[in-house]
Amino acid sequence: MTSSSNRNVEARLDLSPRTVGYHLYKAFPKLGITSRAEPAGLT
Repeated sequence: MTSSSNRNVEARLDLSPRTVGYHLYKAFPKLGITSRAEPAGLT
C-alpha cells in the first residue's frame, strides 16, 4: 500500500485537499501515527 497525496484522496472522494489534510491531522495523533508514510508500513 502506498501513501496517497491529499490531492489523490480528494479526487477519489470529491473532497478538497484542505479537508483531507485537516481530517488526517486530527486522526493521526489519535491513532498514534506520527508521519504520513507510517500507515503504509502497518499492512
